[in-house]
Parts: sequence; structure tokens; C-alpha cells
Amino acid sequence: MPAYVSVPLTNAPMPNIENLRKQAKLYLRWHREGYYPVAAQISRFLARYRDLPDREVLHADFKLSDAQQLVARKHGFENWSALMKGIAKMTASAPSRTSTPIIMAAEPQLFVSDMELACRFYVEKLGFKIEFFYGEPPFYAQVYRDGGRLNLRKVGGPVFDSAFRIKEHDALSATLTLDDAKPLFLEFQEANVTFHQMLRTEPWGARTFIVQDPDGNLICFAGSAS
Repeated sequence: MPAYVSVPLTNAPMPNIENLRKQAKLYLRWHREGYYPVAAQISRFLARYRDLPDREVLHADFKLSDAQQLVARKHGFENWSALMKGIAKMTASAPSRTSTPIIMAAEPQLFVSDMELACRFYVEKLGFKIEFFYGEPPFYAQVYRDGGRLNLRKVGGPVFDSAFRIKEHDALSATLTLDDAKPLFLEFQEANVTFHQMLRTEPWGARTFIVQDPDGNLICFAGSAS
């Protein structure tokens, strides 16, 4: 069972208690409605659901207290009570500031023609993990590695036609940033990943390489020159 700490990320915005309550109620409603993506969240963060397939998770007993614990675990706390105490402590010590929208992350959407093949590539070759599948058969999925997340959307037919790639040979589908690109490049090289561009230092100082997935999506990995 993973360890959970009561210290949130220092750069993250202050959680709002009322929004967290609403989030818990939303998870509860999604579970009752049989929404598959929430099943993946439940089995990932709550130990008693961990070995159950998504269908069984959605048919299992799931109360508001379970949904609150899910919210707490996702924010790095052991349980709802610890989350409430942590927020109260942060609120008391935090300086006042105006409410400003903060973009926390980006999740590029990639089109794929074969969901199973695409997921195998990202998991087995690039070291990602599956966050969730949706649909029977799955037509939507999310894969993640560390802070990088990619959404995969199944389409009928090829993702790119030959004319587009002739004209736009280097058109990227996503860029993932990291502190140092070289170790990951060497890892992918060991896994026999197909590179569209080998590791190089760009004129602006970044070190980049580009991977091509089975559908021709080009994923750039970029790190600092140092």
C-alpha cells in the first residue's frame, strides 16, 4: 500500500473545502451512474478496490465516505479528516491573495487507429501507465508517466494521410518537458523505440528528441541543455 503524507505540493493552489466536498459528491454520482473513468480512480487510490476490474468496482458498495477518502488520497492525505485539518492549517498560515485562475497541467489528445496497439506502445516501449479506459470496446484512454499525461482517442482509419506528412514532416502532436532528456533518450534507445529525431541540442539551448508512435504521432521530449 502506498504511503500518503499530509503535505501538499508547495506550488499547488490552496484547495477549497467546499469544492472538495462537491468533488466527492461528483465521484459518488459518477459511481452510481456507472462512469468507467471513475472506476480507475477508485481502484488506484483505494486499497479495498485495487484488485477488482472496473465493472466490479462500479457494482461494489461505494458511499460518500469512500468518495471523500478518494479525494483525500488524491491530494496526498491519508483520509478526509486529515485533509480537512491540513487545509485548516494551511488556511491559517497562508497569506491572503486574490483569486486567480491557475492552469495546473495540459493533457494533449492524440488520435489513434488501434487503441490496444497504441496503449501497448506507450506502456511497454515508453514506460507509461494506464490511468483509465473508457468504452466497450475502449475508444478513449489516458496514459501517464510522472507528471505527463496523454489522452488517446480512437478514430476510424489512418490518423495522418501521406500528403500531410510530406508537407509537414515534423509536425508535433505533443511536447513533454523534463529536467534532462538524455537519460530518457537512452532508456528509449534500449527499448528499441523508433525515433523521428535523435537527441540533439537546439539553437535555443534545449536538448530534444522526438518519438513516433504506431499512428505517426510525433511526441517531442525536451529538457534543458545542462
